[in-house]
Amino acid sequence: MGLFDFVKSAGRKEKEQEEAERDEKNRELIKGNKILRYVIGLKLDVENLRVKFDDGVATVTGKAKSQAEREKVVLAVGNTEGVAQVDDQMEVVDPAAEAKFYAVKKGDSLSKIAKEFYGDAMKYPVIFEANKPMLKDPNLIYPGQTLRIPPLG
Repeated sequence: MGLFDFVKSAGRKEKEQEEAERDEKNRELIKGNKILRYVIGLKLDVENLRVKFDDGVATVTGKAKSQAEREKVVLAVGNTEGVAQVDDQMEVVDPAAEAKFYAVKKGDSLSKIAKEFYGDAMKYPVIFEANKPMLKDPNLIYPGQTLRIPPLG
């Protein structure tokens, strides 16, 4: 006798494995619903919003009134613990230029970010407004958070 090869994913499943897979699907369904409720609570202008969560990827569908609303949904979903990627499949009623996304680093402030992108630290309110309602205070940003940096004018 020797070493025999088999297809790992084929064959009879153990009852515990089936239960574990079912539990994982239920956890992902619950996670997707929690994210959806959070985004709905932000009162963004999106029709038929849906969020599906699967293995760290949140798939978002719906119809956003504007590009800014679309980007806010993506950021709200993406800045949720456990979400590694957002698969944006939303439609936009009124398309416009896309904003840049910026990952906050240790030591950053909105004024420092405004200076980097706009050349003027006093333009930080533009970034703050672009990230409402997710941001409630311009002084409360954290490393790893992603922000919208809209084009000026």
